[in-house]
Amino acid sequence: MRKKKILLISQQFYPEIGSAGNRMKNMFLLLKDSGYDVTVITANPTYPEKQIYEEEKFWDEESFSEEHNQYIHRVTVSNYKSSLNHIWRLIYYLEIALKMLLFVLRDKSKYDFVLATSPPIFIGIVGLLAKYRYRCRMILDIRDLWPESLRGVGVFDRKWIIGLFNIVEKILYKKSDYILVNSPGFIDYIMKKANIRESKLSFLPNAARQSELQAEAAHEKEFKVIYAGNIGLAQDVDLLKNLTKKLNAHNIKISIAGYGIKKKELTNFVKDENLQNTCFISPLTRAECLKVNSEHHVGVVSLTNKEVFDTVIPGKVIDYISCRVPMVAAVSGYSKDLIEKYKVGFVSENRSIDEICDYILKLSENPELRKKMADNCDRCIKRDFLWEKNIQKVITLLESKESDLASAIKAAGRKRKAESM
Repeated sequence: MRKKKILLISQQFYPEIGSAGNRMKNMFLLLKDSGYDVTVITANPTYPEKQIYEEEKFWDEESFSEEHNQYIHRVTVSNYKSSLNHIWRLIYYLEIALKMLLFVLRDKSKYDFVLATSPPIFIGIVGLLAKYRYRCRMILDIRDLWPESLRGVGVFDRKWIIGLFNIVEKILYKKSDYILVNSPGFIDYIMKKANIRESKLSFLPNAARQSELQAEAAHEKEFKVIYAGNIGLAQDVDLLKNLTKKLNAHNIKISIAGYGIKKKELTNFVKDENLQNTCFISPLTRAECLKVNSEHHVGVVSLTNKEVFDTVIPGKVIDYISCRVPMVAAVSGYSKDLIEKYKVGFVSENRSIDEICDYILKLSENPELRKKMADNCDRCIKRDFLWEKNIQKVITLLESKESDLASAIKAAGRKRKAESM
């Protein structure tokens, strides 16, 4: 039987750090392991800084072999400028998308599916054009809502830009054959935005691999807190500043294994305030990051208090859980619901520094509570957040017939009609 061919289109991919690259890497590897013929179009890694990928350690993951590399096509981008400049960032996104589109137009292969992941939204556009170029079906993977998230952090707030992105977003939702989302909070938004049925959408969360799970919680005698991940416009750097200062006053150590456009601002603050209990860790490979996470007793999560972020589940939430690290989070919406549902940490929905610090102190003084939450983390990840289990949702779509979606929509309509009678 012929193996189905899939073209995976993603701006971020191995070895680029962050949840987006990790998500697409795992889809690629697990679909290959399941017998699919998967080709990847991606960009050369540049985030958070291009030069870190000159280190060999970022390219030596055991799961990647020379055989895998022959299926990965990387476009080289010349217009890479500082991510602090939004115009240059937009040009960078556009250049990547145009070079990917050129690859698609020149490629003589045939594919059964295109799987494109967004943001940025331009990759979704490339995916849609590839769908028509190859005359195949398209799975659109939504990791964040563009342009809503841009509006939430005040980027590209010109009405005509947001309006254009809104039109493109709606077209992508309508023209995709299936849509994957990494947060259930996206489902209602997308259904209303494009007037499409729920049966077209599937929840595929960020997850961990079985081999990444930590057997035990941290045993270090000295209590330590960690913040791991992006320090950008969405993460509320002012909250992180105040937290480092507050923890320093309580003589509690916090590690910042972070990157992003606001890292320098946080670094300067810690230096100016002479906060001796705060240390910064250079960008790490995923394996290193998980190991460092597991050496800490509490993980911190923060998101800016904007309504759009109520639909988001940050990748670091899943990473902490997979490392058996209880968390204290300044979040609301679906992230809050997840943490409280599984009892894997505490949430300060109003983002109160005093409340956040009180929760951290409570965990520092109560090893039994930490152990209980660590065990809850283990149950949570094994139940709902393992890639080896969840990849089956993608395989189900790949094995579906073109008539299955129409049948599912009709069945859902009949069910709703019966329930309303």
